[in-house]
Amino acid sequence: MKIFKTPLLLLLLFLIISQLSFAQDKAPKYSDIVVENPEPEADIKVVNNYVNALINNKMMEAKELLSDNYIGYGPAANDSITKQATLDSWNETHKIRSNEKVSFVTATIRVVQGEYKGDWVYQFGTYSFTQDGKDIELPYQFTALVNNGKIERSSIYYDNLAILKALGYQIIPPSKE
Repeated sequence: MKIFKTPLLLLLLFLIISQLSFAQDKAPKYSDIVVENPEPEADIKVVNNYVNALINNKMMEAKELLSDNYIGYGPAANDSITKQATLDSWNETHKIRSNEKVSFVTATIRVVQGEYKGDWVYQFGTYSFTQDGKDIELPYQFTALVNNGKIERSSIYYDNLAILKALGYQIIPPSKE
């Protein structure tokens, strides 16, 4: 029985290694999927103008920079929001916040194949504001798909818990009954 175990184990090991190398050969190269955006300035301007319009309470300008079928995602995995709901949310935000400012860095790429095909602009920065007498600084990451001068979809990531803690909220664990 020992005679058969060693060759069998070697064969199994060979098959696993060959499958791994075959899978790696099939994976597309970065340069096959992502290229330089041919119109970086125009797409970056759309996203920068949109973020600045939101922060500066210029809702009509922000509205014009979103496509009619816009969907925003985040910050949580299952969060999504439409164009009108985004504008409504920011209108409510401006009622409770003051001294709103934003600083950011923006870059862009073009994805040439797959489900994420298109011109993507990504921005990371800090949004600061005063709410309930407390000064808050919120680091964020925003990524947007830009098409024909409008944002079609976006994802934003930031730490909701950090904001709540800065505003004085506390986390209370459930009681163990």
